[in-house]
Amino acid sequence: YMQAAVISNSVSSQSNYIVLGRGEAQQLKKDMGVVDINNAVAGIITEVSKDYAVVMSLLHKDSHIDGKLLKGGETGTLSWDGVEPNILSISRISKSAKGDTIITSGNSTTFPKGMLIGFVTAVIPEQSSNNFIIKFRTAADFHSLQYVYVIDNRQQEAINQLLDKTKQQNK
Repeated sequence: YMQAAVISNSVSSQSNYIVLGRGEAQQLKKDMGVVDINNAVAGIITEVSKDYAVVMSLLHKDSHIDGKLLKGGETGTLSWDGVEPNILSISRISKSAKGDTIITSGNSTTFPKGMLIGFVTAVIPEQSSNNFIIKFRTAADFHSLQYVYVIDNRQQEAINQLLDKTKQQNK
């Protein structure tokens, strides 16, 4: 974990970003995970310069992080509808999830399994199926981010190279 100061942060547009006062010269790289000071997921680094990094916030229309219900165990992709800051959703969940917690699924090299993402606030039946849309409040308070931690998964590059090699062989 590497600490970084938040230089700027937006929460009210469709494409929200966080700018960090730490960059390539301070060991940050693209695709690193970012958490708040309470270890709650905040986003993923998308751009890095010598001394700064840009993080795609969970509150971004193109943010697609995999999440998992802590009690129920079902996984899905998180999305933000751009309406209310700090409220996201997971769709196509087959069970009700009242009172559950959303954590990272461990299906990527960006975040380890089990990191806190948020708390379920509503369970809405989907119109066209027997599934549910789960609304949840983020554990990270995007309105008051001042410092964050960047996760350096030292195995990430080796895993990604191995996956790329496998994909090339299967073409």
